Amino acid sequence: MSKPDIFETGYGRRIAYHKTNGTGPGVVFLGGFMSDMAGTKATYLEAWARDQGRAFLRFDYSGHGQSSGAFVDGCIGEWADDAEQAILKLTEGPQILVGSSMGGWISLLLAKRIPQKITGLVGIAAAPDFTEDSMWSGFSEDQKNTILVDGQLALKSEYSDEPYIITKKLIEDGRNQLVLREPLDLPFPARFLHGTNDTDVDINVALKLLGHVSGDDIRLTLMKDANHSFSEPENLTMIRRAIHAVTMKA
Repeated sequence: MSKPDIFETGYGRRIAYHKTNGTGPGVVFLGGFMSDMAGTKATYLEAWARDQGRAFLRFDYSGHGQSSGAFVDGCIGEWADDAEQAILKLTEGPQILVGSSMGGWISLLLAKRIPQKITGLVGIAAAPDFTEDSMWSGFSEDQKNTILVDGQLALKSEYSDEPYIITKKLIEDGRNQLVLREPLDLPFPARFLHGTNDTDVDINVALKLLGHVSGDDIRLTLMKDANHSFSEPENLTMIRRAIHAVTMKA
């Protein structure tokens, strides 16, 4: 694996990234919660973009992968800041954002922050507002009290031997980043992909998101039996086709 390049944000965080030069519109991959840029979807899309001569960027949020900082010190707003600065500093011209799970939420935040840099969006099992609607609303009173008193809660992870550490900062900051409580316009082509066997982000989240956003070219595609990772060969092909469709409409 090649060594990543590093840039420092205006907030002093050192962000690791891999950039592929090529034609536009470029593609930027936004990873999920506790994920990194070495995952199947990110590396598949990088190889595809290179074959197409397309510009591509993947990176690790602070506290993730090879970037600086500790995961427990981060929050949605800071990771969105990382993504915004990566796009503004490392890309040229309009970009197509491909956001996986939490990355789908962050891509929607960026649609509000820097719409001039976005020409299309592909959400994969997008998880907008999950810290409030999935985590906090699903916690027991004892779990909520643990977060409020101790400042954090350890949750068992299905994807790692290490537990998820959910902090009070993550929950409180998440409330400042919610996108499903006020109008959200997507003035560019958007494609949302979701698996019917996703046990992490309920299919109703995808339906709620589709009904909430406004725009002239927005579609949701459901893939039967696909799970949250959306990383099987047929899933990857669907992602590639969604990017192509957005490119043709951009």
